[in-house]
Amino acid sequence: MRILLSLLLLGLPLSAAERPNILWLTTEDHGPHLGCYGDPDAVTPNLDAFASRSLLYTRASSTAPICAPARTTLITGMYAPAIGGQHMRSEVPVPAWLKLYPQLLREQGYYCTNNSKTDYNLAGDDNKIWDESSGKAHYKNRPDGKPFFAIFNITITHESQIRNKNPNPSHDPAKVSIPPYHPDIPAVRKDWAQYHDRISQMDKWFGEQIAALEKAALAEDTIVFFYADHGSGMPRSKRYAGWSGLHVPLLVHIPEKFKHLRPDDYQVGGKTDRLVGFVDMAPTLLSLLGQKPAPYHQGHAFLGEHTAPAPKFSFGFVGRADERPDETRSVTDGRYIYIRNFMPHVPLLKGLEYQMQTPTTRLWRDLYRAGKLNEIQSFAWSTPRPYEELYDLQNDYFETKNLAAEQPDLVNKFRAALAAYFVETRDLGLLPESTFHTLSRQQKTTPADFAKSAQYDPAALFPLTKPITAPGDLNLDPANPQQLAVRLRALLPNGTALLKDNGGLRMSLQALLDNDSLEIRAGAAEALTLHPETRDKAIDQLLALADPAKSDPFVALHAMDALSRLDRLTPEQLARLKSTNVKPDKSWPGRVAGYCGRLKSIVVAQFSKN
Repeated sequence: MRILLSLLLLGLPLSAAERPNILWLTTEDHGPHLGCYGDPDAVTPNLDAFASRSLLYTRASSTAPICAPARTTLITGMYAPAIGGQHMRSEVPVPAWLKLYPQLLREQGYYCTNNSKTDYNLAGDDNKIWDESSGKAHYKNRPDGKPFFAIFNITITHESQIRNKNPNPSHDPAKVSIPPYHPDIPAVRKDWAQYHDRISQMDKWFGEQIAALEKAALAEDTIVFFYADHGSGMPRSKRYAGWSGLHVPLLVHIPEKFKHLRPDDYQVGGKTDRLVGFVDMAPTLLSLLGQKPAPYHQGHAFLGEHTAPAPKFSFGFVGRADERPDETRSVTDGRYIYIRNFMPHVPLLKGLEYQMQTPTTRLWRDLYRAGKLNEIQSFAWSTPRPYEELYDLQNDYFETKNLAAEQPDLVNKFRAALAAYFVETRDLGLLPESTFHTLSRQQKTTPADFAKSAQYDPAALFPLTKPITAPGDLNLDPANPQQLAVRLRALLPNGTALLKDNGGLRMSLQALLDNDSLEIRAGAAEALTLHPETRDKAIDQLLALADPAKSDPFVALHAMDALSRLDRLTPEQLARLKSTNVKPDKSWPGRVAGYCGRLKSIVVAQFSKN
C-alpha cells in the first residue's frame, strides 16, 4: 500500500498488478426494474446476487433518455448539448481538444475493447478509438501484462425486442404492473410482460458474464459496473426527460483488493442516494486510475482517488428524437424533478415512426384520438405542454401531478439551477439545431468550439425562452439572429392568440420570410400558419424549405414538422410535398438526411387520409 500511495502521489503509472481491470456490463432500454431495486415483477436472480456484494445507486441517471445522446455523454464526459450532440444521429465533428475516454485510458496503458455497440452522435469512425470494437472484442485478447477496460453490451432488452410475436409471455400480463399514464388494456399489459421477460433473459446473460470472469480468475482484479443506457423502451420513458426516462439501474462492485478506491458511501450490499449521471462516468474512470478529470469534463468522479463531493443537482436533456424536433431539459435534486419544455407547442409523444411500431404506442394514440382516456393518460399526447413541470418523486414516482403552479419557490430554485447549468456547460440547446450548425460552418469551427466562443451567450438567451404571452414582449430584431430564432420559438405556444388581432406582428413576421437565415424563415412561416390570412403564404415557404438540398436537413425537418401540425393541405400543396426532394448535398450527416424522407412519408400519409 505504501508503494501504491507513493506512485499515486508522484503521478507515475501503476503496474498492471496494481491497477484494476474495469468491466462494464451494459444493457439497453430498461429502468431499475430489477429485484434488487424492489420491482415486484422482476425475476433477476443473478443481478440480485451481484447487488448483495456491490453498491447500488438509487438515483442514477442516464442524463439523456435515448441511446445515441446518452452514449455521446458517456464517451465524452461532457453533456452532449455542449458539443451540439443532443440530437439523434447528428454526427457532430469532434473538436481537436476533446479526447474520448477510451483514448485517455489507452494513454494510461489500458487495453480497451467494446463489444460492440458504439452509436455516438459524433462524426468519424467510432471503432478507431478502441483497441478493438467488434462482436469478437474481448479482454482475453489483451497483451500480457496489460490491464483492461472492456464493455459487453446486450440488446435483448431494447425497445425493438418488446414487439416480438410471442403469444405467451412468461410474465402473466394479467398480473404485471403498469404505470397509471398507460391505458390498462390487454395489448399494453402484454408489452409490459414481454418487457420483463426480456429483462429476465438479460439477467441470465449477466450471470454468464460474471461466471466467465470468475473462470478466468480475474474477479478479484476487476471492478465491475452494471447499468442500462436509459429508462424503459416503453413510451413515455424512452425519449422523455423526466425520471421514468432517465432513471437507470447502476451497480458497482469494487473487490477488496482495491478497497482504497471505494468512496465513503460504499458498503458491500449497500445503497447510496448520491446523484450520479452518465456525464460522471468518464471522470470516474480516470479517478479509478489515480488521474484527475480532464479539463473539459463536466461531471464529477464518484469513485476512486479523486472522488468529488456529491452534486446538488442532476441534469437531463432531450433534443430531436429521430425525425421530430424537440428541446427539453430537466433538473432533479433527488426528491423533485423540474422539466423545462422549450417547445411546448408540440406534444411529448409525437408519433415517431420507429416508436409507433410498439403496440402500446399505437393503441394508446388511437384511444387518445377517440377520447377514451383520462386526464393522466391523455397528457403525453396533448398540446400545449406546460413549459414548466415539477413533480414530487417521493409521493408521485410516475410524475402525474404537475406541481409547478403550487410550488413557485421550488420552481424558482430549479429554474435558477438550470440557468446556471446553461452558462457553465455552454449547452447549445437554446438555439435551433440548424442555427448552431450553420454558424459553426460559417466560422469554420466545430459546434463545441462555437459554444465556447464569445459568439454564443447562453446567459442572454435563456430568459428569452419563456413563452410569449403579450405582443409587447416580442421584439423581432433581425440584427440579432440568435435572439430572433429563440423568440420565434417562444412565440409559438400562444401564437394563435398573439396573431389574431395584430396586423403589425403579422407584417413583421412576413418580412422575415426573406431573411438570410433559413431557420428564421422557417420559424416565421410556422408562426404565420397560425393565422388564416397568412397561412397559404406560410405553407408555400415551408414547402420550399422542406427540400433539404435547397435548405439543409435540419431546416427541412423543422418545415415538415410544422406542416404536420396543420389541419389540412390543399390537393395542390399535398402534390407539391409529394414531389419534394429529400436528399441534401453530401456535406450534411447522412443519417440525419434519412430522417427527412421518413418525416415526408409520415406527413404525406397524414394528409392523404384527409
